[in-house]
Amino acid sequence: MKINGLATRLVVVTGAGSGIGRATAIRFAKLGAYVVVSDIDLEAAQATTAMIRGNGNRASAAQLDVTSPDEWEAFARDVLADHGYADVLVNNAGMLVGGPFLALSPTDWDRQLSVNLMGVIHGCRVFGAQMVEHGGGHIVNIASAAAFTPTPVMSAYSVSKAGVKMLTECLRLELGPKGVGVSAICPGVINTNIGDHAVTVGVDEGLMDRGKQITRQLQEFAEKLPFSPMSPDLVARAVVRAVRFDLAVVPVRAEAWLGYFMLRIAPGINRTMTRPFSVDTLERLGAKFLDRFGESRLLARVVDREPVTTKRR
Repeated sequence: MKINGLATRLVVVTGAGSGIGRATAIRFAKLGAYVVVSDIDLEAAQATTAMIRGNGNRASAAQLDVTSPDEWEAFARDVLADHGYADVLVNNAGMLVGGPFLALSPTDWDRQLSVNLMGVIHGCRVFGAQMVEHGGGHIVNIASAAAFTPTPVMSAYSVSKAGVKMLTECLRLELGPKGVGVSAICPGVINTNIGDHAVTVGVDEGLMDRGKQITRQLQEFAEKLPFSPMSPDLVARAVVRAVRFDLAVVPVRAEAWLGYFMLRIAPGINRTMTRPFSVDTLERLGAKFLDRFGESRLLARVVDREPVTTKRR
């Protein structure tokens, strides 16, 4: 298979045990590539590999902690020895640390940046060197709409993703003349399990648990629709499109495109669009909403579209 003149024979995807990484691995495999499915959770990587092989396509699983430079070095050497030069690397592995800035400790920042930013840097470095040596390839870094739309409760996550976007644009200038394309994908709200594994600091735990439960119910509801408004496959398609056309930055979903354009035409408005999502506001509205409707009735309304009857107190 050739995309943009690049023979995508071998594709490496990190964080491919679920969500966007899994969808991306499956899509490239369907297009005929051999996919190396990596994840810190080996069983999850093996499950994705089983899905790909079940469809008659080719893949293998590998365990990788993207925060470890040594593991990246060994992983890249193993891929080269076992399969040859990678044609495409998709740096997808990521996690979320949320909460008010003043509540975040240095450890929280280290945790966020070591995965979302340094993990991408390590991958670009080791596989970028191989691609330059080979004379071509393409690196796709999964960033986020948070890279250009500031959010009060996600400063660490937003900084990490803004770093990924800027890294991508720097590497396009540096590696492009050497035959290596580099793209950043910036999704909006996508149906993944990143929220389930998020680290939240300085936020009421009860409210966060209820929020996660409601989010899961919304995701289950979205999956039952005849169309897929938040499907990870939307991002997987964008990844393939970025490689095909050597695109620099690719927003995914309407809210991502809105933030991307507002940053350019009305940066002041873009900086304030998410102001209502402060911790204090969310906690106040969440408590008020649940007190009025009741958690069980709220979930029933979201999932089953049952009418909610209220009584004034």
